[in-house]
Amino acid sequence: MILSEAELIEIRRHLHQIPELALKEFQTHDYLLSIIDQLKQDYLEIEIPQKLPTAILVLVKGSNPKRTIGYRTDIDALPVTEKTGLSYSSKHSNIMHACGHDIHMTVALGLLSYFSENQPQDNLLFFFQPAEESESGGKKAYELGIFHDQFKPDEFYGLHDNPNLPAGAIGCRIGTLFAGTTEVNIDVNGKSGHAAFPQNANDTVVASASLIMQIQTIISRSIDPIQSGVITLGKVEAGTIRNVIAGHTRIEGTIRGLTQKMILEIDDRLRDICQGIARSYNMEVKLKLNQGGYWPVENDPELTKKFISYMKNNPEVKYIETPPAMTGEDFGFLLAKFPGVMFWLGVEDDSELHSATLTPNEKSIMRGVDAVKGFLINRMEN
Repeated sequence: MILSEAELIEIRRHLHQIPELALKEFQTHDYLLSIIDQLKQDYLEIEIPQKLPTAILVLVKGSNPKRTIGYRTDIDALPVTEKTGLSYSSKHSNIMHACGHDIHMTVALGLLSYFSENQPQDNLLFFFQPAEESESGGKKAYELGIFHDQFKPDEFYGLHDNPNLPAGAIGCRIGTLFAGTTEVNIDVNGKSGHAAFPQNANDTVVASASLIMQIQTIISRSIDPIQSGVITLGKVEAGTIRNVIAGHTRIEGTIRGLTQKMILEIDDRLRDICQGIARSYNMEVKLKLNQGGYWPVENDPELTKKFISYMKNNPEVKYIETPPAMTGEDFGFLLAKFPGVMFWLGVEDDSELHSATLTPNEKSIMRGVDAVKGFLINRMEN
């Protein structure tokens, strides 16, 4: 059974109604399996990793395989209260597919349905991945060893929807597509005291203000201006009342960089500044950096050239060269382990990703299936 456009739209709308958070995608998992079970099974081998039970691996056995081509889709949702007003809005309170993973899954099912009826030349491995939005699902999958034997890809591909591109358009670039991220948590510990007697206290607000200002110089003075990096400190908490000097300040933020090398350089500079503030103000500064699995999405140069060449020369595809984005994606970790390509699928909407009003254009689904299907067939012939 090759899923039609109407059937794919129906599937997408059902998935949209049952969003689930990272590592809790049990209903989504069961629904995906119910669709996969309806497909022709002659070439399929399905594996559910015991250590990552909401993940699904589907191997489509090739007729004369010389490689295994991996295709990944993420399946989790976000803690967002939907405000689209759609008849098929989320049925789960305060959870929504606000990043379009329902579109991602549907495109993957469309591809899988085609190749279940039309045996590919190479092996195809479809990976339905949990926990992209948090919990570093790609890294978990790799470190748990779920890619083994015939379920180990030689190269990996995946898409992300983009509301700023026309429905069905394909966007990509050689090099970094998405930035890598590091979570920043800083605890500044001094000594609280009465506001009237500052000499008897050690004010963490003053130290933290100096720390925050110095951190801003990392991007402006320690990073090549031709490159791109971001440090945002989005949360600062200190004190309990106006006339008590705060003995503790908590600072939380994020680092974004376009290469792993740049992120590590920013991390090192941040450590230096925290150590300097600790010495200057005679207090404890505890820095915790958590990169998890959100590495930069760095596309393999040769595979990306092949991908772009195919899309540019396909008259049915609108190809758009896109700049790098500072958003994070855990597919970057997998691309650090397997050569591959991530690309955009346009879904043409006025709302941005992670918005409570995100309403992707459903015409993008079949157009995405056709474009990626064509590329995979072309890749297997070359």
